[in-house]
Amino acid sequence: MIEIVLASILLGLVAGLLAGLFGIGGGMILVPALVLFFSAHGFPEKLVLIMSIATSLATIIFTSISSILTHHRLGAVEWHKVFRLVPGISMGSAVGAVVASHVEADLLRLIFICYLLYAGINMAIQARPKPGRLPSSRILDFLVAILIGLMSSLVGIGGGTLTVPYLVHFQTPMRNAVAVSSACGLPIAIASSVSYAILGHNAPQLPEWSLGYIYLPAFAGIFFTSILTAPIGANLANRLPSEKLKRYFSLLIFMMAIKLMWY
Repeated sequence: MIEIVLASILLGLVAGLLAGLFGIGGGMILVPALVLFFSAHGFPEKLVLIMSIATSLATIIFTSISSILTHHRLGAVEWHKVFRLVPGISMGSAVGAVVASHVEADLLRLIFICYLLYAGINMAIQARPKPGRLPSSRILDFLVAILIGLMSSLVGIGGGTLTVPYLVHFQTPMRNAVAVSSACGLPIAIASSVSYAILGHNAPQLPEWSLGYIYLPAFAGIFFTSILTAPIGANLANRLPSEKLKRYFSLLIFMMAIKLMWY
């Protein structure tokens, strides 16, 4: 366990730095790395990925709070949009955890690999969402929010790569879309984490120090260090050629996707 804690501390430092530098959620980095750590330490194969996803989502609870406060102080959060999306996102996140706990591990891995490829391609080509023309409706917001919550819970992310393009398409300025997405990451993380903790409560072969599917030692190591390095990454983003670095980082994402195909 000590080795995992130490590795999680290092992972948290790296994940926080990259999150601040590139504006990405932690799941894209945390889940593949946790899969490798848990596999190397003999966790049951059928639990490795779902525990990695659940642990990643638990860390997002606290990092998203910091992000929300920052965006709120800057006046960028359009709270009426957040409140329209939260019910559907929370419902979808809870359902996503249920789905993840019932599907085969290989199918869950395939879903995550597809997400990594999607995110990597977008980062490599510097894809930017294009504004649409028509405003969204409450019904459409609710249905799309369910889908965002469902997918985010399945792959262990805060939902930014899904929420931001949707908001921008319906005429939300990018600055506000990012802020709204950050605020929506909190209900995603809470609903998913609570669901994974409950659903995994009586799961067989769980390692010691697990809260359902959440592995607490890894959660603690990642949480306490990622919040320290995220501001550093944000400051570096203003000094380094982050657009060029994103293309290099996309190569790492592709490598992680390939690695997960044969873990």
